[in-house]
Amino acid sequence: MTSTIWTRTTALATLAQVAAGVRKAADAMEQTYSAIAQHDPAIGAFSCLAEAGLAIDGATRAVGPLAGLPVAVKDIFDTRDLPTAYGSPLYAGLAPPRSDAAIVGVIRSAGGVVVGKTTTTEFAYLEPTATRNPNAPGRTPGGSSAGSAAAVAAGLVPWAIGTQTGGSTIRPASYCGIVGFKPSFGLLPTAGLKCFSWSLDTVGLFARDMGDVAWLAQALSGRPLALAALPAPRRWTVGVPGAYPWGDVSPSAAAAMAQGIEAWRRAGATIRAVELPPMVEALFNAHAAVQGWEAWRSLAGDLDMASSHPQSMSLQLRSYLDEARQVDDPTYAAAQATAHLARARFADWLAPCDFLLTPSAPDEAPVGFANTGPSTYNRAWTLLGSPCVSVPGAVGVNGHPMGLQLIGAPGEDGPLLRAAAALQQALAVAANSNSGHSRTTT
Repeated sequence: MTSTIWTRTTALATLAQVAAGVRKAADAMEQTYSAIAQHDPAIGAFSCLAEAGLAIDGATRAVGPLAGLPVAVKDIFDTRDLPTAYGSPLYAGLAPPRSDAAIVGVIRSAGGVVVGKTTTTEFAYLEPTATRNPNAPGRTPGGSSAGSAAAVAAGLVPWAIGTQTGGSTIRPASYCGIVGFKPSFGLLPTAGLKCFSWSLDTVGLFARDMGDVAWLAQALSGRPLALAALPAPRRWTVGVPGAYPWGDVSPSAAAAMAQGIEAWRRAGATIRAVELPPMVEALFNAHAAVQGWEAWRSLAGDLDMASSHPQSMSLQLRSYLDEARQVDDPTYAAAQATAHLARARFADWLAPCDFLLTPSAPDEAPVGFANTGPSTYNRAWTLLGSPCVSVPGAVGVNGHPMGLQLIGAPGEDGPLLRAAAALQQALAVAANSNSGHSRTTT
């Protein structure tokens, strides 16, 4: 693992030092650029960088809750001062757009400094990037927010922005062993995002620590989401499904869940076995129809642009759009009706529990770089619009990261973040205890 400023300290600790006058944001920015120069050539998390001098100057002048600290932004969002290619050869080499995406404007207004654009799969679909996984060598970092997850996992930046349409925040966070937060649908603005599916596209946040991601969520949303702004921890009731409509649980997922359940119990949580209602399978199936119908309409113009230059769009995306074009209006309407009904009923179904706990991904990161891994554990909750957090600290049977996904009812972002912080701490305590026991008995 690399050793950088952001592997040795948290964003919150740095903010406290800046506020106390014992550290300068400009110094943290210089160390950030040094880490990127040293480590990113082997990782490939960034597609482009802001000029270091401008970023350092921006850190010096920044005002707001992010206080001049660096933020990396997935290259699916428009930026007025950096190239935006959406991971596609169709847009490579073009001048920057004339305006920022809304979330980029919010970052700047909150005092964050955008240091660069991170890699994305082509139009945030499935064509893999060249980015590597810092915490699972030889394995994919996931997609489509590969660069954002890898940049945070490597300690190059404290925060990064991604997106999720299927599982593109939770899955790469799981594979890279970091925190990934997909807020409730609509909590953060998507204007200026290259749309894939307007009913699904959600801004996602990455950090190494739950306190850091909660602070960023508060700074960007204006809601009281920072851990210090939330009620004190309490004893939660956590629902654990016994089976899933999309397939059996892998050995690595089962191992991670066992670690999470044991850590929760030691921390005082009540674990309740639950059976997922039929609405979850219906949502899982409806997701494909909603995404396909909207993706065809969102990217039809790009497909047309690529018609005279076949190499400018991957065969994988072409094939998907050809298939998506076949989703008819009645199928789309039925899928949206399913989603609407499930949103109305989910909170009542969940009421005996505070949250659900599931694997963040089906397994550890797949070996190699030919694909970005499946989003099966994420799609239903994305269509539902629920807040989800991938909590790091568990490992699979091969010793690589396995995230645990905590799921709340739509709108319950604050309580979810508080509980996720408690789970991250419980997993860390368990890991330290096991490490100490191992040293004692060997």
